Amino acid sequence: MKVLKINGREAKVDVPDDVPLLWVIREELGMCGTKLGCGMALCGACTVHLDGQPVRSCVTPVSAAGGKEITTIEGLSLDGSHPLQQAWLKENVPQCGYCQSGQIMQAAALLKDKPKPTDEEITAAMAGNLCRCGTYGRIRAAIKRAAGT
Repeated sequence: MKVLKINGREAKVDVPDDVPLLWVIREELGMCGTKLGCGMALCGACTVHLDGQPVRSCVTPVSAAGGKEITTIEGLSLDGSHPLQQAWLKENVPQCGYCQSGQIMQAAALLKDKPKPTDEEITAAMAGNLCRCGTYGRIRAAIKRAAGT
């Protein structure tokens, strides 16, 4: 039995150490905001935070999350009031929406480290998160809105 700290709460799961964190989050804990994109850490749809740092949960074994605070998209705000969530809505970012939880989690990590990022810093931080609908311009605008720039 493993005890995970996720979104400010403790959760007990009984899974092997090598099970990807993504499967624990979705299948064992029933939090479906984090998505499976590629399963190889290439697209960013599965991005969550471990102790505030963005990680690809599809390739992160649950054993790597022990003793760390896990934050999923559900943990940013239960009511959608996080500044990035609000900016995403105001900028009409989602098209299909599939990648958006990973995009927001990556952007949240960026703004934590760089509250007023430049365009170049946004591009660098978001480069590993793919949007098949191509809403990159709106993603950048939402990040800037949330940053107040």
